[in-house]
Amino acid sequence: MKRLPFATLMVGLLATALAVPRIPAQDAMMTAAAVAKGGHFVKPEAFDIAQILPEAPAPGSLAAQADLEAVLQAQAWRTPEQVAWARLIDKDKAFNNASVLGAWFTKENLPLTAALLADVTEDVNAVGALTKKLHARARPSQVDPRVQPCVAVPASASYPSGHVTRAFAWAAVLAEIFPAHRDELLARAERAGWGRVLAGVHFPSDVVGGRLLAEAVVAELKKSPAFRAAVEKCRAEATPYVMPKAA
Repeated sequence: MKRLPFATLMVGLLATALAVPRIPAQDAMMTAAAVAKGGHFVKPEAFDIAQILPEAPAPGSLAAQADLEAVLQAQAWRTPEQVAWARLIDKDKAFNNASVLGAWFTKENLPLTAALLADVTEDVNAVGALTKKLHARARPSQVDPRVQPCVAVPASASYPSGHVTRAFAWAAVLAEIFPAHRDELLARAERAGWGRVLAGVHFPSDVVGGRLLAEAVVAELKKSPAFRAAVEKCRAEATPYVMPKAA
């Protein structure tokens, strides 16, 4: 077996170490704060993250190289419209799904729905914070300086995408309230996920990981009697807006 020169080996080990984001005390506090806010319908500590998500592609693996190439190609072909979409998704909110449901879909019109989505978001963020801490994957621009993000690079780890986890969780919850729009809601979540790749802050596998995590969280949500009761109240609240008005 051919041995690598010692200097080459040390440079490789140093590059690998630098590519892995560390969890400083401030990040640990942020994780603890996110976990403390969760638990409305699901308990974050009840999730076996290792069973829910596969490991992120290992640095230097074929899958990791393909991930990076996808980010670079998305960047090379990025249009002004795609940049605008990436920036919208960077600040995405659950009520941006008005683009699917209609202009009436606002927190002012639907306070019960707003409260449900806020609780779900905190539950998702709690599970996501623990997951990111476990995987601690570097962001694309940390891996390769050719990646030029068009939004601010978050300080948290890359895998899985928190934005995507929230987008798919919102879509799935709203699909429970508005089942006729399920396909459109999930399609928007898919597009939101690609927006994070276009932005240059996530790899495609981060997006897939976010979707898988959202599916696991929503599956637990549906087991909660309190969640199911809240959905029924939201359906009733939305009825005046979705039922056709008499002529």
